[in-house]
Amino acid sequence: MRTRTLGTSGIEISELGYGCWPIGGGWGDADDERDIRSLCDAHARGVRFFDTAMGYGNGHSEELIGQAFADKRSDVIIGSKIGPKSDPSGSAEEVYPYDWVIECTEQSLKRLGTDYLDLQQIHCWRDHFTEESGWYAAMNKLKEQGKIRAIGVSAECWEPNGAVRIAESGQIDSIQVIYNVFDQQASDKLFPAVRSHNVGIIVRVALFEGLLAGKIRPGHTWHADDWRKDFLTDERLRSAEPHLSAIEQLCTNNYQTLAALCLKFCLSNPAVTTVIAGMRNPRHVEANCAISDGPALSEETLQALYQQAWDHKWVYPWS
Repeated sequence: MRTRTLGTSGIEISELGYGCWPIGGGWGDADDERDIRSLCDAHARGVRFFDTAMGYGNGHSEELIGQAFADKRSDVIIGSKIGPKSDPSGSAEEVYPYDWVIECTEQSLKRLGTDYLDLQQIHCWRDHFTEESGWYAAMNKLKEQGKIRAIGVSAECWEPNGAVRIAESGQIDSIQVIYNVFDQQASDKLFPAVRSHNVGIIVRVALFEGLLAGKIRPGHTWHADDWRKDFLTDERLRSAEPHLSAIEQLCTNNYQTLAALCLKFCLSNPAVTTVIAGMRNPRHVEANCAISDGPALSEETLQALYQQAWDHKWVYPWS
């Protein structure tokens, strides 16, 4: 597993990270023992970055990470996120007031069973927060206290340009953003900005909530507790089918599955530091972890994948 440096933080993280939202709940069948095994299996295969949030299962995701790595804390990089106190359309002083940032971080540390976070992030980042300093003063206070090592933000849904100004501000170490074969908007303005200012990029939704893994097709049966049943509807799956088929035609001898090809596509962009993926299934852990050490995609394959960007105009159920 190769590593890359997260912005100016000096933190070395694995190219492939573990996305820990699914283990918090709401992604189908719940099985804490299985999920802890999956976390440990990923670690054994070289994954060192684990991305979670206070809002993933009301902190349950953080608790499982704490249990899995209680005796390995120094050998993992943990990033969490602070959820908004109120509607994110409000001012930063309302949504992420100083005391809220401190309180939420303290609670995350308790759930994780640790005295520091490698990375603390603002969830649901909006561009207008850049102009206010309360949240940032709180982050710096936590950093001075040794409770966090690096500061990041998570760009709001499919609005990567809303994180350009904060990338240029010199205040943060990383930005988490949606980037995948279908959704390549981040490469237009955000990626050039982070490269110019040495800000790390954490890619999320690399497999489009599982759609780009290639197993979710029209007629898919969803678990009653899987939030994606209201997002990846059968109508949407039917509209995605020709796009998925076109990408499948680009699979190579080294990347024979849609998931492998799409994850390697994300890692191929020089602006990207790490790509996080959910991988509760042992087979997914093994397959995903092999991608980092695989050969580079050819320029011909990359150019063909760039042509697969799709303006689907979908929104999440909570939007």
